[in-house]
Amino acid sequence: MKDYQGQCHCGAIRFRFRTPEITDAMLCDCSLCRRKGSIMTSMVIPPEAIEIWVEGDAQRSYQFGTMTARHHFCSICGIHTFVETRLNPGCYRVNLGCVDALDALSLPSRVYDGKTL
Repeated sequence: MKDYQGQCHCGAIRFRFRTPEITDAMLCDCSLCRRKGSIMTSMVIPPEAIEIWVEGDAQRSYQFGTMTARHHFCSICGIHTFVETRLNPGCYRVNLGCVDALDALSLPSRVYDGKTL
């Protein structure tokens, strides 16, 4: 297991999570993810493995469709930080572009079929 840290662009949302070493990524083709283009963790992160700090009310959430998944973003800089998943409610996928120690664009990635959910 490895510890990772990240934040939105302005730093109003910061987080730390513990997971096996990240060696790949996931892209989702649902109508929202396709538009925002985030590169996400391929594994889900249980709530006990992530800590999140938010300054004031900077964190906002967006839901659509079944209203189960919660897409979180910073209301100050607009960066999408993580999502609480539809298939694993309460568990997270993190936007790897926010993780300090990773070059998300260099990771091999697979496309997740969110369009048909």
